[in-house]
Amino acid sequence: MVKSDKELEEMEKGRDIWQEVLDGVREIQSGKGKKVSVSLPPAARVRQATGLSQVEFAEILGVSVRTLQDWEQGRRKPSGAAATLLKIAEKNPALLREAIAG
Repeated sequence: MVKSDKELEEMEKGRDIWQEVLDGVREIQSGKGKKVSVSLPPAARVRQATGLSQVEFAEILGVSVRTLQDWEQGRRKPSGAAATLLKIAEKNPALLREAIAG
């Protein structure tokens, strides 16, 4: 239902916006607020597990940093050899750290 301007004005008269904000902050700080779960795309999750930078990780996989960023942001999905390397890195992140060490 759409409210008229007058109805909205009446509704707003009794509000204390700053108190609502303060109450919201306190709720977040208390941990009683709604829990939000964020899942990373596999490429981002795997790279973070290796502890490598985007530049290092992209170099090992043989792709551009831009391509890696596209995978990490979910704009594109890796295929072929890159997808296989990601699976290997997911099972053994230390392996990629050793590869960059030389």
